[in-house]
Amino acid sequence: MSTKDYLEKDYYAVLGVPESASAEEIKKAYRKLARKYHPDANKGNKEAEERFKEISEAYDVLSDPKRRKEYDEARSLFGSGLGGFAGAGGQRGGFTFDFGDLFSGTVAGDRIGDLFGGLFGRSTRTTTRPRRGQDIETEVTLSFSEAVEGTTIPLRLTSSSACSACSGTGAKSGTTPRVCPMCEGTGTASRNLGSFAFSEPCRHCRGRGLIVDDPCVVCQGSGRGRSTRTIHARIPAGVADGQRIRIKGKGAPGEHGGPAGDLYVLVHVKQHPVFGRSGENLTVTVPVTFAEAALGAEIKVPTLKGMPVTLRIPECTPNGRTFRVRGRGVPRKDGTRGDLLVTIQVVVPQRLNDKARAALEEFRIATEGPDPREELIKQARSE
Repeated sequence: MSTKDYLEKDYYAVLGVPESASAEEIKKAYRKLARKYHPDANKGNKEAEERFKEISEAYDVLSDPKRRKEYDEARSLFGSGLGGFAGAGGQRGGFTFDFGDLFSGTVAGDRIGDLFGGLFGRSTRTTTRPRRGQDIETEVTLSFSEAVEGTTIPLRLTSSSACSACSGTGAKSGTTPRVCPMCEGTGTASRNLGSFAFSEPCRHCRGRGLIVDDPCVVCQGSGRGRSTRTIHARIPAGVADGQRIRIKGKGAPGEHGGPAGDLYVLVHVKQHPVFGRSGENLTVTVPVTFAEAALGAEIKVPTLKGMPVTLRIPECTPNGRTFRVRGRGVPRKDGTRGDLLVTIQVVVPQRLNDKARAALEEFRIATEGPDPREELIKQARSE
């Protein structure tokens, strides 16, 4: 039921009682009329059925002291119904009355909205509801060290905000929007699909609940403008390449007191010339000589933004073996760190002098044994 229809109904006349009628008189009148127009006593009579509905509706309001009081207050504000008014922009009693004023935010509009909220068990206040701001996405490129250790970076953001010229109303200066006649300011409309219905944004006002007849020249009636701002965002330690970070409340400002949206930062990480990454662990490949791998040695291993550590490799270490240095990797959320994975790469000499060549010949004779490729060749032939 629309607000206008509600005010035009005279429940006292429907029950045939004066406005000063007591609760008992109202009850008595209702029972008498209900018996007369009850559908069971008037089967197939549509007029009697509609009359019974009007009687029941009137009794529901007038039999409840609180709802009756609110109904009487509503009628006292606008007289006995709105039938005497000429409608929007019409004249009565020497003043102009616009039905949209009921919801324009004036004292009378606020009061009547409260009254209807009590009468129908829900709020019919048509003040535009708060709306959450849009989410914003931006990209940032970090160095390898910044991604591992975390950093704070400035971000220049461009997003929508309330138009400064019209303060977000969308209406030209000196004018105000009017309540959407289709959704009555709620911003939503019900769509019936036969066996069920669902709500969707009102197509007439695009979900705003307001219609702008004279749009703002700056925002063209949208109520939104573009704003640029710079924020400092903290990128947590351990962020990975391609990770999307959510920063709550740093998106576009909300409308009508609604919360701001969120900011999503897509992170790109530059490669490091020395280190790589495997989950929470850092990786590094360290060259060693043939003698170090064969005889064993203590070697210096670099760490990310720290002093080198000493790693002991045992004798007869094969090429490609990986060692683990605890606590030198990527920071975890609990404050601990992953590990540094060190892979050994045996370096073959580029040139050999006579002394080195003679030593290697002696080494080959001393370690001569079965052909290490014999088993490999057998397996290849067996297929």
